Amino acid sequence: MQLKYEMIENTLIVQFDGELDHHFAESIRTELDDMISQQRAKNLIFDLSGMKFMDSSGIGVIIGRYKNISKFGGKVSVIHVADKIDKIFHLAGLYSIISKYTNKSEALNRM
Repeated sequence: MQLKYEMIENTLIVQFDGELDHHFAESIRTELDDMISQQRAKNLIFDLSGMKFMDSSGIGVIIGRYKNISKFGGKVSVIHVADKIDKIFHLAGLYSIISKYTNKSEALNRM
C-alpha cells in the first residue's frame, strides 16, 4: 500500500494505491495521523481510485481518521470509489458519516 498526498488550502487529499488490510492498517494509520498533524489539515479527502481491496482493518482506519478530523469541526469525504469498495462502505454504514463525491473538484467545492 502506497499513499500520495496533496494539500489544497486546508484540505489534505490522500490517494491510496494497493490494499488496505490488517497487514498495512497500523502503519497507514500512523502515517496518516502524522501527515494530518504536519499539514494542519482541517478536512480530509480519501481518493480511492487505486484501492484494490479493503477489510475491516481498513474500515477502522477510515473511521479513526473521521473521528480525529471531526473533533475539530472538519469533514471527511471519499472520491473515485470502485463498486466493491462502495459495497463495503454501504454495509459498514460509512456513508452516514462520510460523504461520497465523484471527483476532487466536487469534493473540494462541497466541503
